[in-house]
Amino acid sequence: MKEIRLTRQDAPIAVPDDRSPLRIAGISALITAAALAAFVFMTAAAHARTAPESFADLAEKLLPSVVNISTTQVIESRGFEMPQLPPGSPFEDFFKEFFDRGQPNGKPQARKATSLGSGFIMDDDGHVVTNNHVIQDADEIEVILQDDTRLKAEVVGRDQKTDIAVLKVNLKGQKYHAISFGDSEKARVGDWVVAIGNPFGLGGTVTSGIISARGRDISAGPYDNFIQTDASINRGNSGGPLFNLQGQVIGINTAIFSPSGGSVGIGFAVPTSTARPVIAQLIKHGQVKRGWLGVHIQQVTPEVAESLGLKEPTGALVAQVVDEGPAANGKIQRGDVILKFNNRKVHDMRKLPRIVADTEVGVDVPVEVWRDNKKIDLTVKVGELKEQAPQVAARSDKGAGGDAKPKVLDDLGLTVSAITAEAAQKFKFDADAKGVLVTDVLGSGPAAEKGVRPGDLIVEVGQEEVASPDDVARKVKEARDAGRKSVLLLVQGQNGLRFVAIRLGKS
Repeated sequence: MKEIRLTRQDAPIAVPDDRSPLRIAGISALITAAALAAFVFMTAAAHARTAPESFADLAEKLLPSVVNISTTQVIESRGFEMPQLPPGSPFEDFFKEFFDRGQPNGKPQARKATSLGSGFIMDDDGHVVTNNHVIQDADEIEVILQDDTRLKAEVVGRDQKTDIAVLKVNLKGQKYHAISFGDSEKARVGDWVVAIGNPFGLGGTVTSGIISARGRDISAGPYDNFIQTDASINRGNSGGPLFNLQGQVIGINTAIFSPSGGSVGIGFAVPTSTARPVIAQLIKHGQVKRGWLGVHIQQVTPEVAESLGLKEPTGALVAQVVDEGPAANGKIQRGDVILKFNNRKVHDMRKLPRIVADTEVGVDVPVEVWRDNKKIDLTVKVGELKEQAPQVAARSDKGAGGDAKPKVLDDLGLTVSAITAEAAQKFKFDADAKGVLVTDVLGSGPAAEKGVRPGDLIVEVGQEEVASPDDVARKVKEARDAGRKSVLLLVQGQNGLRFVAIRLGKS
């Protein structure tokens, strides 16, 4: 934007004669500028994302691409169990007749349970996208087109982690309209969206609203990155598309937040940036192969960032590295902060699993980490994530401790001591465990605020191993002398290893 400077009123200026060419040229320039400004304003207004007068034309175009999903599951009913009655009781014949009537031949009866969801036609090959939970455990699946035509569907593949499934039907001779995908990354909070689905089994229903938030984590899975919308989404909308005003799918409606089960204006959709790679793999392989790095990570808090010399809390802090995993083979170390993976910036801890999962298995990718107050470039070959990835339990390679007496660390609000056989038995860890034992924690101290408890082991302080209470005290003093406001501890607790940044109290 061009900056316009105004001349101060008390500054001397030259005033040309009204009839001079300069004056005429100045007036002409002002008129031209005003006309240009008006044109720019009208053009911007025309392209602004305002509410349309009607969604009718858009709905008419999109309805043939949205389908209803009907599933049937055969459930064996146990029926009612006959109560235990004393032999010869007058009620024995009555109850026997009652239960036999409900269970012919005295055997449990099978019944069919049906459920309804939504989906959309992806291409002319007959691929239909829906949610995994819509078709999970189904024995029979039917896709119902807008004209009520019922087509038998087969499962191509499904992914539980993102709740996405792909079906296939024969569309030969049918009237339909295949959707086109949009870029969910370009969608902004406040943009208008249209949801079409099958709420309460009513068939193609159109609702509209705006994107009210992005990047929502609702603890539905490890790769949560939902679009939140206030477009009315109810039971039965699951698997249906969320359209932008260009008629492109930017999300798959998956969940709602509602105490009553009905829409309260908080619905969630899987963005196409997450869904499209999954759909492509399901069509190609019938399953999803995800990248695996082999690390356990933590959030980089402001205290952790300050302890590590980072200017801002960004990236993912590596708390553990799986032995012989891709990260270990790529020289990633415990205590590193992963700043970039495959040339994509890791803004926070939650971003890294999604980036790694979307990376092709078996390829070498660049990784930028923060270590020893500087950036280091590494290369890692991405592994394949298994359903049950091996977990690494913290273990000790050598004994640590000695006969040092307990030491009170007022800076941290805790007391530490060397590891003894009695302490190992009391707190249930190996006698040859590595580190320094926390024996007491001041209830109102800095360590207590971070969840450090008696029985925890301090393995590292300031990313250096400690073997005695004196080591811990020395590292805390070094941090204070260096002007740091907090000190970084690596703590072994009941839930494994974790980094804890503890602010330094008054000495």
